[in-house]
Formats: sequence, structure tokens, C-alpha cells
Amino acid sequence: MKRTSVAKWSDKKQYWQINVQKGGVRKSFYSSKPGRQGQRECHAKADDWLDDNITDSSIRVNILWEEYLTSQKESTSKSNWIKVESFGKNWIKPVIGSKKICELSEANLQQIINKAYAKGLAKKTLTNLKATITSFIKYCRMRNVTKLFPENVRIPKGAKTSQKRILQPNDLVTLFSVDTTTKYNKRIKDPLINAYRLQVLTGLRPGELLGLEWTDIVENKVHVRRSINKYGEVTTGKNDNAVRHFVLSGLALKVLTDQRKLSLTKGRIFGDITHDIYRKRWEKYCISNGIELISTYELRHTFVSVAKNLSEGQVKTLVGHSKNMDTFGIYGHELQGELEETANEIDELFSRLIGE
Repeated sequence: MKRTSVAKWSDKKQYWQINVQKGGVRKSFYSSKPGRQGQRECHAKADDWLDDNITDSSIRVNILWEEYLTSQKESTSKSNWIKVESFGKNWIKPVIGSKKICELSEANLQQIINKAYAKGLAKKTLTNLKATITSFIKYCRMRNVTKLFPENVRIPKGAKTSQKRILQPNDLVTLFSVDTTTKYNKRIKDPLINAYRLQVLTGLRPGELLGLEWTDIVENKVHVRRSINKYGEVTTGKNDNAVRHFVLSGLALKVLTDQRKLSLTKGRIFGDITHDIYRKRWEKYCISNGIELISTYELRHTFVSVAKNLSEGQVKTLVGHSKNMDTFGIYGHELQGELEETANEIDELFSRLIGE
């Protein structure tokens, strides 16, 4: 079917809009890009929808979802497709599963988000849910069963950001002065004390810490090359910035020196322990020593909070955040001597807190 209408620019709403009709169904397409580029984009979306080469628009969403989930299992890690499977089971299929793909609209997709929001899901989870919906619809377009573009689906403005906790100065003093925990009501040296300390001093993600090997330490530099997820899979990390290197502060280097005296393995620095074991031992250490219980991931937040007086570029390099991650500022390239300077500043910050 050939398009006869033309996209028009709305000064008030600041977007291009075109209205088209096919088979008694009327749809609108939009582009917020200014100038003729936005108008052409609007026309392309309308033309794609008007194109009559859709193979089977009557197929049910449930069937397409199972196909999509299978493709995710074949092409992504278990930690990823498990989340996708959960989103489908709890939020997506209950709302749109019985619909034919041709009946699906942006309003239906927004309904999924709204229902999850009403149940109190945090903003980050809602964002991940939206990303999964967008990915599924993209798969359906590739499958040639729809021309739907969910560009107007939004996260409600009232979505709550989950509050992260950190170790306070008194807790940090305890962490760096007490190396024991309790077992069967007896005091013993905590075998993972250096893991907790190193994570706080470096901002490593738990999986990065557990995946760290002695060969990753070259003189006073750490090369973060891998991460262990909670299913025991070895990955290259959470994002493209996860693979990185940085200079150890003096305190962090001392912690690693202490660990080297204890380590009986030449492989992973803290042995082949799982996320679950690491979490449980950290919780036991906190309870044994009167430390406010926070998650192992929040040890990373503790580091960022202590280091907040550094430039954002320095912190991004250390913790492996991407450009658009709002850590502090614009991600900068490494300059000669910059990593050593950052390490010295980290030392000063922690030394003031723990009295070293």
C-alpha cells in the first residue's frame, strides 16, 4: 500500500507526526528529530507499516515470546535470559500473551509498565523491563510479523529509585581493624577479610572480585579481565567499560600482599567461591562485628561514596562506568601518571577515615 499523506511538524509538541490508515486501522508515527531528517524518519516508519509483506500478523504473542526466549537462551548468558524469562512470566505474558501480534499497540506495552509500576517496582527494574519489551518487539519486526515501533512507551515519573546503603566511617574502622568472625560461637579469622577490604578500596563489582586472578596483578596494577556471575559463568563483565586497568592504592596493595601470604592457589585470588558463599560470609562478618548489614554490591557503592571528591573521570575509569553513566562527569582518556595520582588520592581518602 502506498502512502499518500505527509508528516507535519508540531512547534508546540516538537515532533513530526504522520497519520496513515491500512485495512481500517489508523496509526500515527512520530519523530522528534528536527528538520527533514525527522520527516524522512517519520515517512520511513509509516511506509514500513503500510508495506504488505507481513508474513503472519495473526500469530499469538505467547508463541512469539517463546521463540524470542529461545533465541535469548542461545545467544546470551544465563544471568541475562533468566531475567528475560522472569519478565515474561510475571509481567509481559499476563498482559499481552493472548493477543494476536497485529492487535498489539503501544498502549498495550505501556499497560505492562504501568502495572509493574503500580506494584512498586523500582525505576531500574522498570527500565530493564522496558528494554526487554523493546528487544522483544524488535525481534518480532525481524520475524516480519509486525511493524510496531514502541517509541512512546515511558517509565512513570513517580518511579522510585532504590536507595543504596554504604558503610559509614565507624563501620570502615571496624572492617580495617577487625579480621575475625564467629563460627559455632567461637572467634576465628575470617578467610575472606581481604576480599571485603579490597572491594571497598577498589570499587570492584562482586563478580569482578571473585574472578580476579593473580596473573591479573602486574606490579601495582590490576587488570580487570573477567567477571563471575551468580550462575558460575565466566563473562567479560557488565558492559564494554568493565574490562579495564587501574593502579592499586597503597592500602589496596597491602591488602593484596596480606592475601598472597594466605593464598594456597595460583589461580583466583580468593579461591573458587560463589556469589552465594561470598554474600553469606560477608553477612556473618557484619553480624559478628556489629556492622550495619549492606549487600556485597553496596561495598562498591561505599567506594564511590568515599571517592566522590575525586573527578568523575577518575572514578569512571576505576569502576568501569560508561560515558552516559552519571557517575560524576565526562569520561576522560588516561594520561601518563594519572592512574598513580588517582591511587594516591584514594589512599588519602581512606586513610583519613580508618586512621591509617
